[in-house]
Amino acid sequence: MNVLVTGGAGFIASHLVDELIALGHAVHVVDNLSTGREENLNPHAVLHRMDIRDDRLADVFREVKPEAVFHHAAQIDVQTSLKQPLLDAEINILGTIAILEQCRDYGVRKLIYASSAAVYGTPDYLGVDEKHPVRPLSFYGISKHTPEHYIQAFAALCGLDYTILRYANVYGIRQDPKGEGGVISIFVDKLLRGERPLIFGNGEQTRDFIYVKDIVRANLAALTQGSGGLYNVSWNEQTSVNRLLDVMCGLSGRDFNPVYGPARPGDIEHSRLDNQAALDGLGWKPVYPLEEGLKETLAYYERLYSRQAM
Repeated sequence: MNVLVTGGAGFIASHLVDELIALGHAVHVVDNLSTGREENLNPHAVLHRMDIRDDRLADVFREVKPEAVFHHAAQIDVQTSLKQPLLDAEINILGTIAILEQCRDYGVRKLIYASSAAVYGTPDYLGVDEKHPVRPLSFYGISKHTPEHYIQAFAALCGLDYTILRYANVYGIRQDPKGEGGVISIFVDKLLRGERPLIFGNGEQTRDFIYVKDIVRANLAALTQGSGGLYNVSWNEQTSVNRLLDVMCGLSGRDFNPVYGPARPGDIEHSRLDNQAALDGLGWKPVYPLEEGLKETLAYYERLYSRQAM
């Protein structure tokens, strides 16, 4: 199958590209490499180096004629969205519309869209299911939710099939600790450099951490299942930031010695996504407990940092 992956040189989507190629698909990647890295990209993938808002996007769709599109290209940093809301909206909303127009014009069978738990805002209850009210606290949450409506409208008007996946807090190998880095990649970087990690707030805020390999498995399931569906992709478990760092310190043999700073605007206190709909609709369930995913992630970066020190 001809498959196109936007943002395919980034953290999550580069792992997806690897698995698609391993399964025998012909994979094309659209990525401007603003945050993605060319070294992440599988050598068997074809890279089209451009922004998803580029007028040349039509040429890529005309050439590739993809049957399926995995849309991961995005502005993903909450704090950037608060400082630059126009940029955030241009990339996440207008960029997605540009992808949808090409899907319509070139007969794409299915779009799989990477959305976010940020769409829900402060939870009314835990675990948050797909029926929970959508009240995003940040512009990022708004710009990830708005495309869901466009996708559903394009589906109704043009017959485009789709699956929307709302990710919990994703972590794993290739996550960049700089810029949009998640808390785990930032902690890994600090611990391996012998620096004290910074925790915003008191550290008792909780998140639902999901390993990148489980995210990839959900995307692959969505190729053939979950037609017209919207699914949380999560472990369905709460872990406090303090507990997270404690586990990481234990696995890496480092001391638990963080610096605490003020809580950040736009951050919620607690999060846990119910994943029952994905279990039912995608035939998917997570298989990497937090400690196992952390072991793999730490081992990878320990090898990487050791090579860099040589």
